[in-house]
Amino acid sequence: QVQLVESGGGLVQAGGSLRLSCAASGIIFSDSVMGWYRQAPGKQRELVARISTGGTTDYADSVKGRFTISREHAKNTVYLQMSSLKPEDTAVYSCYAIYNSRIFWGQGTQVTVSS
Repeated sequence: QVQLVESGGGLVQAGGSLRLSCAASGIIFSDSVMGWYRQAPGKQRELVARISTGGTTDYADSVKGRFTISREHAKNTVYLQMSSLKPEDTAVYSCYAIYNSRIFWGQGTQVTVSS
């Protein structure tokens, strides 16, 4: 059974930082593309960042220079370090994994940035 368990969301003031974590089980982590999506109320889901099995990263233009995605194979965990947060970053952030041509999702974690 595949599980992706996110943590680290919460309420932060504009300009602050948060680090999201996503612990994966039931997949071969090193063979999985990992990433984060977000969805704000009334908006379409947006790909925030992704990281390949080899560590190549890709970011949405809206977060480039502020967010960093990384992965720790020893802990089967992917991280999203978010800095210089803005109110428009407020959303539910969901981790995903692509493994064996299937996509798996975490339950999501709320990030709220106050102005």
